[in-house]
Amino acid sequence: MTFSIGIVGAGQFSGQFATLFQAHPGVSDVYVTDLLPERAGQLASAQGLTGTFPSYQAMLESEDVDAVAIFTQRWTHGPLVLQGLNAGKHVYSAVPMAITAEEIAAIIDAVKATGLTYMMGETSEYNPATVHARNQIAEGAFGRLFYAEGDYVHDMDLGFYEAYQYSGGENWKATASYPPLLYPTHAVGGVLGAWRTHAVSVSAIGVVDDRGDGVFDKEISQFGNDFSNATALFEVAGGGSFRTNEFRRVGYPSHIRESRFRFFGTEASMEQLATVALWQDKQGVKDISELLEPKPTMAPDDPSLQHIAPELRAAFTSGSAPVHDRARLPREFDHLHNGHEGSHHFLVDDFVTAVNTRSLPSVNAWVAARYTLPGIIAHESARQGGVRLEIPDFGDAPL
Repeated sequence: MTFSIGIVGAGQFSGQFATLFQAHPGVSDVYVTDLLPERAGQLASAQGLTGTFPSYQAMLESEDVDAVAIFTQRWTHGPLVLQGLNAGKHVYSAVPMAITAEEIAAIIDAVKATGLTYMMGETSEYNPATVHARNQIAEGAFGRLFYAEGDYVHDMDLGFYEAYQYSGGENWKATASYPPLLYPTHAVGGVLGAWRTHAVSVSAIGVVDDRGDGVFDKEISQFGNDFSNATALFEVAGGGSFRTNEFRRVGYPSHIRESRFRFFGTEASMEQLATVALWQDKQGVKDISELLEPKPTMAPDDPSLQHIAPELRAAFTSGSAPVHDRARLPREFDHLHNGHEGSHHFLVDDFVTAVNTRSLPSVNAWVAARYTLPGIIAHESARQGGVRLEIPDFGDAPL
């Protein structure tokens, strides 16, 4: 069984996924649309895609397209996902799921009503540290897990200025001020992707930016935001807590590792930094860095990456780590580019398999809500000076 898919947004990220969807034996045809038709045309021509559509609406009205994959600006996902589901299309969405609790609730309602597949492509679900922690938790190696940490530490100077200029045009500073806590899923998802619980409350602190270059300026910001760094402390169901950092002004080599995680239990702990990862118990310390280290599948100077800032290219070149189990993946992926620490192959296969077998994908709507909504509530906490707020929960996916 196969299905056709339409790529929505022909920017810096989507081309990598277009290649993988096109190569997957469960996908028949791949189309693309973009607000800038020339970008859609360039992507279709460069990769030999099936064709283009003049608009998202035209794509949704076409019987030639069974599913859509949304790679547009962060704050547009919620409405575009709803349009896709209501038009009868399965939907894959880049992160975040949405930027309001109302949008999240509407997506879950639409998935329930239509029975269609929705998946959020959270890369941390297959971050090697998350995969390893998930495996160790399943084996009981941590004892009782009671605390974890997830960081998404990506300095604006390391490629983000160019990325926002590419996607935002002349008004790019208004959107480059996107609130860090509204992009929470790499940090939150990396923790909860291993620790199968959910956040029930949060207290967060935002740091007002002082660069003075018009980015993170409330008067310019489309979001009225002046926080460039933020920290949130979450309480979880069943007892325990986790902390996340969302940093956009930070002296840290995010081009080496932008997401990193720590897990602490009563019997063992695991800690990851930029270039080292450690497993620790009451007897000693074991270096597990090699187990979690992806091997590149393409060179950072590959011609297909020429439109991406050099500081961002590592996210598109990482292969799989030893901890990844590639046995379930199609052999067509064996020599194709990967990205974000080996996650891209698994995410594409998750979605294709879910659509073709009518099963729940890894990051389904209910999981996506648990990865996204905590950040939305955390941002509101930071706006209120750190007041502790309850986090609504939509429950587990129905069986």
